[in-house]
Amino acid sequence: MIPTVTSEDPHPKEIGRVRAVLTGWGYQYGQEHDKGVPSVMSQLFLINRSPHNSDLTTPFFDRVRREDLLTEGGMRTLFAVQRGGAALGFCDPPALRSTSEVVSHAGAPPVWAEWVERWTATTTMTHRSRLHSRAALLKTGRWIAAEQPEAADPAVWTRQTCAAWITAVDRMKIGDYVVRTSSFQERLGQPLQAETKAGLIRAVRVFFRDIHDWEWLPRRFDPIRAFTLPRSINAMIGPRPRVIADGIWAKLLWAGLNLETADMPHGRAGLVYPVELVRAITLTWLFSGQRSNEIARLRLGCVRWQHDGAPVVGNAAQILARDAVCLLDVPAHKTGTAFTKPVDPLLGQAINAWESLRPDQPKRTDRRTGEQVDFLFSIRARAISSGYINSTIIPMLCRKAGVPAADVRGSITSHRARSTIASQLYNAKEPMTLFELQAWLGHRSPESTQHYAKISPNTLTKAYKDAGYFARNVRTIEVLVDREAVESGAAAAGEPWQHYDLGHGYCTYSFFEQCPHRMACARCDFYAPKDSSKGQLLEAKENLQRMLSTIPLTDEEQAAVDDGQASLDRLLERLADVPTPSGPTPRQLLPIIEVRCGDTPQS
Repeated sequence: MIPTVTSEDPHPKEIGRVRAVLTGWGYQYGQEHDKGVPSVMSQLFLINRSPHNSDLTTPFFDRVRREDLLTEGGMRTLFAVQRGGAALGFCDPPALRSTSEVVSHAGAPPVWAEWVERWTATTTMTHRSRLHSRAALLKTGRWIAAEQPEAADPAVWTRQTCAAWITAVDRMKIGDYVVRTSSFQERLGQPLQAETKAGLIRAVRVFFRDIHDWEWLPRRFDPIRAFTLPRSINAMIGPRPRVIADGIWAKLLWAGLNLETADMPHGRAGLVYPVELVRAITLTWLFSGQRSNEIARLRLGCVRWQHDGAPVVGNAAQILARDAVCLLDVPAHKTGTAFTKPVDPLLGQAINAWESLRPDQPKRTDRRTGEQVDFLFSIRARAISSGYINSTIIPMLCRKAGVPAADVRGSITSHRARSTIASQLYNAKEPMTLFELQAWLGHRSPESTQHYAKISPNTLTKAYKDAGYFARNVRTIEVLVDREAVESGAAAAGEPWQHYDLGHGYCTYSFFEQCPHRMACARCDFYAPKDSSKGQLLEAKENLQRMLSTIPLTDEEQAAVDDGQASLDRLLERLADVPTPSGPTPRQLLPIIEVRCGDTPQS
């Protein structure tokens, strides 16, 4: 018989203790999760046949989950209740398990699954990498069960088995060898991305390398060579930072700077997170240029202020309104150790506003460093997920800015902001150098920075114009067209009608742009000096039509124009034995000494 609970029973006080803990963490009264606490705890007291928190032990919570003794909404509230009870010392906190952590062994041979779990428990990879590798190895196990059942034990793998696995990965499609396919939707059946194929091959390569190095199995092949990534896959892999167009990025910045309560994500019972928290995360994404994982792992007190090179102490309100410098402390990340970078003061002010309202939170473990830290973006005793920016912040900004969530380069993601900010800093009026940008982004090598520092089309256009490539390699020359010769038909009979103005004379050769003597005319039969009677008669004609012709210059001709007499002498020497359009060479037309001394009229 289940006992009834009366007003004299201690359970209202017990419930109040748990609610006080949750409220201190940021669970606010009136919200859905808080409304359900009294109801769920009352059910737990009845199920446990005791109105005392001290009897809500870890095995009891495990039994409630295992036997599914609460409704779906009650199971969600149960998580918060157990966390509150753990803070009061009555039980252990509920286990936080990621999707990769609960990947099923279904379909994988038992012996293979045992080896995978043994390796997972031993490897020193980071938590995230370990779980990704475990999922890839279990997928390999399902392929083994379907295609290579005799290779269920890693001890019997050979080079032929390795080659078969690489071939299978190269032809694998989305949805192959997985337990559930509902999450893939329209992508089901499409070829795997090159990065995904490389990850599957890499996971098996590291697995066999480790179990050989740890002497769990005798070495039958070299994993490094046996699982070499095929060139066809490797050629498709590389950093692909996709810069967001300036117009779209400007709208996203405007949306982030003008966020209102109505723009924030709402649940069935109101705001999901406080406005100050959402605004701080948003501006951090828009101005810090950091990866989403690094933003989620920022520590409490990560913003510091300096003025004139000295830390700001005491009442900083007046100084911050002037020329204060905001510094952001970034934790250790995938390519380097912790570092400090300057950021826009707007970001620092938003973070300070959130810190002034942030409820006290228990320390949590940073999975990358293993430290117990106070995460900046933490509420209800949980840090904000690294996927929160992609799933919530970016769609919210796109809605407010009136821009699509994808452009010609793909979906707008958290990492694209990093490339966009880096490119704008690199193309600014006073741009950062490559090494300065490397330090600001936190890259280990400048090669990584080069993938992010994209030269904008405007900068490239300006540089191209300043280089003067086209203008440097062409020459514009005035051409006189004798309309009388054309109209009378004399031009058809061979009479010159096109006269190229060389400055010192005219050339009547119709294919002047192809003549090698353009810069060193040798007075062939097509040449008429201006001081000659023929040149004077031409200038006296009234029916001349003037036009401009663009003549491309060779490297030697351009050198003669740019470098002066020495280059011109070399050009004359080279052309001394080149026939002119009329036939004779300059050496035959003039004494060689005149050619070398430049006495020949030149254009």
